[in-house]
Formats: sequence, C-alpha cells, structure tokens
Amino acid sequence: MSQIVWIARHANRLDFVNPDWFLTAERRYDPPLSDDGILQAKQLARRLKRENIAHIFASPFLRTVQTANAVAEVLDLPIKLETGLSEWLNPAWMTEEPERLSISALAELFPRIDVSYTSRIAAKYPENREKVWERSGQTARCLATEFLPKNILLVGHGASVVGATIGFVGEIAKTEVKASLCSLVKVVRQCPEWLLELKGDTSHLTQVEEVIRFA
Repeated sequence: MSQIVWIARHANRLDFVNPDWFLTAERRYDPPLSDDGILQAKQLARRLKRENIAHIFASPFLRTVQTANAVAEVLDLPIKLETGLSEWLNPAWMTEEPERLSISALAELFPRIDVSYTSRIAAKYPENREKVWERSGQTARCLATEFLPKNILLVGHGASVVGATIGFVGEIAKTEVKASLCSLVKVVRQCPEWLLELKGDTSHLTQVEEVIRFA
C-alpha cells in the first residue's frame, strides 16, 4: 500500500527578521511569520498544489498555523492542530512553557482549523533533543498509520521536522535532513519500510536562509 508523507518546516518568523520584537511581545515564544515568511508559505502552497494531499496537520504555534493555512487555502483543506508536532520545548531557549493562542482563538483567525480534531500526542515542557525527536517521530508514525493510505502534510519546526523524519527512516535523518525554513521533506511508504526522497528541499523558494537556526 502506497502513501506519501510531506513534512514542512514553518516559513520565516518575525523575530528572526526583527529580534527586538521579542522584548515587548505578549507571547514571546510564539512569533508570527515575517512578511517574507508569508511569501515563502505561499510558495510552499504552490509547490504542493498537485501532490494529492488529503490531510494537513500543523503544530499549534502561530507560525506553523500560518504556514499550514497558506497551503490549506490552495488545497481547499481543513487544518488539524497536532500538539505532537510542536516546537522543541527547550529550557535553554524558553524560561517557561511557551504561551500560545487557544484553539478557539486560532480558529477565529483561521476558520479552516478543524475544531473537532483532538491532538493525538502531547508535548510537555521541558524537553531535551532526544525527547522532542521521540515525541515528533511517534506523532508522525501515528498519523501516517491512522490516515493510511491518504497522503498527508505535517507542518512543524526544525526539531520536529527532523524528529518526524527519524520516526520513518531512523537515525539517518539526523545527518541527512536539513530542516531550513519552509523546506520540504518527502517520505514514501514502501511496505514495510519508508524511502526518504526529499531531505529538506527548498527549490520552491526564492529566498533561502544561509544558516539553519533552532533545528
């Protein structure tokens, strides 16, 4: 039985473009996309337009929801918010568990959010790198199995993109996958194994970051 899982990192974020945003932000660890990030998300959407994706899952952080929404608009699909794809809850980056918008608040901003969907996997602060990889890998496998044979898109963060890929192809993902902003990973089910076809493709983008941050 065939299946394709696409895994995308969110597009560029406002605090990468304007670091001072962090100083006065209401939710310091939940930045929105930057203007160029919005453009990147639209380019990602055009890239995926003809890929026969049936379900879109996104981390509940604002930047991932914005990225997923750009794709959902083009594909005319709902967005399922999945906590298991969340940002790495790294205490070295965050002094506390990050505050996010509620699902109801996000759904008001993005009506394509499926409020009936219940997240399958939890993310608990604090996490080390191995924990976020394990959590996101478990999430990716769970969703692929549950929604088999449909092709799905997972929209996450640097660490959760790598972790999700590890969940399919194992340790090779740690060195092979380059999870730059708005990049694409593609894994193809070839029972009983998975084939890694794209390892962080950015060919759909007009602007690519030179240094990968927070991966």
